[in-house]
Amino acid sequence: MPTRIPEPQQAAEAWFRDHGLTYFVPELRRSVRDELRARRTLPVLVAVVVVAAAVGIAVAWLSGEVTTVPATLVTLVLLAALGYGLVRLHAAPILRWALHRTFGSIFRLLPMTTRALPLLLLAITFLFINTEVWQVASALDRGYLWLTVMMFAAIAVVFLLVRLPEEVREVSERARGEQLAAICTGTPVEAAAAELARSESAPSESAPFEPSDDMSRLRQVNLVLVLLFAQALQVLLLSMSVFVFFIVFGMVAIKDSVVRTWLGDPSAPHPLPTLDWLPVSNELFQVSVFLAAFSGLYFTVYAVTDETYRREFFSDIAEELETAVGVQRVYLRLVAHDR
Repeated sequence: MPTRIPEPQQAAEAWFRDHGLTYFVPELRRSVRDELRARRTLPVLVAVVVVAAAVGIAVAWLSGEVTTVPATLVTLVLLAALGYGLVRLHAAPILRWALHRTFGSIFRLLPMTTRALPLLLLAITFLFINTEVWQVASALDRGYLWLTVMMFAAIAVVFLLVRLPEEVREVSERARGEQLAAICTGTPVEAAAAELARSESAPSESAPFEPSDDMSRLRQVNLVLVLLFAQALQVLLLSMSVFVFFIVFGMVAIKDSVVRTWLGDPSAPHPLPTLDWLPVSNELFQVSVFLAAFSGLYFTVYAVTDETYRREFFSDIAEELETAVGVQRVYLRLVAHDR
């Protein structure tokens, strides 16, 4: 007969799920550890690579562009990894929480985002009216253009993954001792936190983020993913805004004769493949995509290096992370007490 989980612990686990903290729930954390074993991931990886290669070859044969093979292969592998993470690794609640938070507080994000826009638009607009940029972006096959976009995205993710664990460690250090009761106010473990704060055995003695504890690393990964998704969504929104801006700006300010002069091609500009009914040339589309991806990388670097932006962004989300860490500490003490 399964052991009945006490009500405060059940309430805490439900709170974890609602706030995108699935790796804080022991049952889900054990499931994630099982799904990360090589005997589970290796067969899936091999099958995905085989299918992605076959699809890439088929697309290349139909389109007549060999460059679509690596682009299709990388894209399908990344989509499969994302799907595996969302479904099998229980990352869907994390993404859902990040989406809800981003679009639920969009007006609070605008002042932070516009802090980087003036300098960004000044630099990127200068590139947009640069002949060499049009020549480079227009000469790219669609497959290589997509690989370039993914390269910019990968570099941006690396920048975030270098910085975000430091923010998580700083937050976890603050959610200790006397502050624990205040941090847990309004959560299912509020009463337990107040009792633990008054007890002789201080909750700060627990060390849930010790590197030697494998399950604790998963909890830390969960907090890093929360920050990563939240920041990535901001970058995506900014990049899409820049893309739309350059499409409109190019249609208004860049004449066909200018494009022909820049590219040295008397037949330019060319219509979009399969979308020739749109009033957007293929050259304008490719330049806009290229610069929008570069803008996303620029904004990511700005976000992790500018102290003012970091302070505003992380102060906005730090309270929620502190609450998560505080509830987790109380939850661990309740589990230990019941045992």
